[in-house]
Amino acid sequence: MSTPVARARSRAAADLSMVGRQLYYEQLSFWRNPFAAVFTVGFSVVFLVLLGASAGDARSATLGGVPIIQYYVPGFVAYGVMSTCFNALATSLVVRRETGLLKRLRLSPLPTWAMLAAVIGNALVISLVQIVLLLVIGRFGYHVQPPHNLAALALALLVGAASFTALGIAVSTLIPNQEAAGPIVSIVFFVLLFLSGLWYPLAPHSTLATISSYFPIRHMIEAVYAPFDVRPGVSGWSWHNLVPMLVWGAAGVVVAARHWSWAPRTRAGDRPRAARLPRL
Repeated sequence: MSTPVARARSRAAADLSMVGRQLYYEQLSFWRNPFAAVFTVGFSVVFLVLLGASAGDARSATLGGVPIIQYYVPGFVAYGVMSTCFNALATSLVVRRETGLLKRLRLSPLPTWAMLAAVIGNALVISLVQIVLLLVIGRFGYHVQPPHNLAALALALLVGAASFTALGIAVSTLIPNQEAAGPIVSIVFFVLLFLSGLWYPLAPHSTLATISSYFPIRHMIEAVYAPFDVRPGVSGWSWHNLVPMLVWGAAGVVVAARHWSWAPRTRAGDRPRAARLPRL
């Protein structure tokens, strides 16, 4: 006779296997669309190579004479995570909702939580691929010094991925149709990227730094850069940037839970009442 502990372990193993299988199909679907895969993974790589080549040996006075490429590598690592967990995820969820795919999955035997876990896990796997590529290119292509605090970098990436995943899901619930998904998400994201200092370091007390401090992108870039900061006495831990990201992520969870819909919208602003996100 099996014990409660053994049954619990068996159930956990079965649940993990189910999520793993769904994650496999999510990955299969992603990589079988070469154009989308190359664009998603390669965009940050291309930008880093172009900016790295143009920067040369230039140094940033804002960062105390640190080579500008030392700033670009963690900046585009942060960009890769944000782009996948926010841009790509939000657009993908809107398309799935409006084409009826979410509704069909909701009616399938696959549990709700397993489907959501696989979709989020897929975004995290793609983010990890980009992180590895960018770090390898930065280290061997531009001789960027590696992070001096791996734990701080891992925590910044984990918090950032969780926060922007929540925000991506939340934004997807506010977009009325799939035609509007790309333009709305891209415009919001790239305007905030420009304001947040991805392309060049912002002076700490400048107007742009003050404005961008209200948004999570700025905090993500700074939190990921902190472990790469080679200036003496600088800590890799960036708690003052992690807390705002967590707050934004929590807000994203609230919005997503309130506005989620499995079914396509019948007309602008409408969601079928029966299609709201159920309790997991």
